[in-house]
Amino acid sequence: MEEKLRILEEEFKADLSQSKTQEELDALKVKYLGRKSKLNDLFSLIPALSREEKSIFGKNLNILKNKISQKLDQSSNSEERQEELIDLTYPAKPMANGYQHILSHVTEQICSVFEGLGFSVVEGGEIEDEWHNFSALNIPAEHPSRDVFDTFYMELKEKDKGKYLLRSHTSPTQIRVMSSLTPPVAVISPGRVYRPDEVDATHSFMFNQVEGFAVDEDINFSHLKGALLHFARSFFASSVNLRFRPHFFPFTEPSAEVDVSCVICGGKKNNSVNQRCSVCKGKGWVEVLGCGMIHPNVLEACGINSRKYKGFAFGMGIERLTMLKYGINDIRLFYDNDQRFLKQFQV
Repeated sequence: MEEKLRILEEEFKADLSQSKTQEELDALKVKYLGRKSKLNDLFSLIPALSREEKSIFGKNLNILKNKISQKLDQSSNSEERQEELIDLTYPAKPMANGYQHILSHVTEQICSVFEGLGFSVVEGGEIEDEWHNFSALNIPAEHPSRDVFDTFYMELKEKDKGKYLLRSHTSPTQIRVMSSLTPPVAVISPGRVYRPDEVDATHSFMFNQVEGFAVDEDINFSHLKGALLHFARSFFASSVNLRFRPHFFPFTEPSAEVDVSCVICGGKKNNSVNQRCSVCKGKGWVEVLGCGMIHPNVLEACGINSRKYKGFAFGMGIERLTMLKYGINDIRLFYDNDQRFLKQFQV
């Protein structure tokens, strides 16, 4: 019997020396201390022994069992075992550096250009009430343009607080600033906006917009044209030109849509019938923003005397400007989180 104990102990020592991981140690515990272990098989032999043999063999079995259990616990918790599990000299995996999303980078570029002209950057909230999002901007409830701007409404328990919605443009920031500050003011306001648009290559129900406005006693349309031309030549290239086309916006009068000469083909004069630019389709111009002189009703809604003060405002989509500048043909690429696409613009 003593020989069996010696053989079992030698076998355990050999197995323990070859165990390198915690999983292997757990397997040894089952092998030597489990219900079907070799040690348990020896305990089952005790009833067949004489009284004297039972006492000696049982005592030695318990000593061996405790020794095996202690060795396993020490191996699991020892510093030497931990050093085997974690090699501190092994080179670490390289950590990827984070970088700014291209839309965030372009937003900062746009704001930086206008800050150079004396504009302040103000960011508004994405949840707005109807007055700031529509009524104060000369868009009453019955106005047909609401069909384009009506967006996602919030359900509030307090019925007396009116309707709230995800803003459909950054223009509510204009209302809040003009209602709280006395002219002269010049503000640029970037942020996310929401529209009931079908998602496709050029549209999304959520996109980023930047609104700018200035109010003072002597503001006129030429100031608006000068500010936008400076922006276009700073953002795209010094050779670009702008084209203003009459348009209608309820919050500006007069209003205009603005086209920039194509930054891909250099304008219509460089196009031919057989080789049409994929961006401007041979027209030489690409629409980039809407603008106009702030409507007197909007000024009055903010408590500003429209006879004394005038102002201009403009709004543009950041995704559209980014797509035009970098030749991107699908707005959905900005939101797919495909690192192969995003890393192209790592700055």
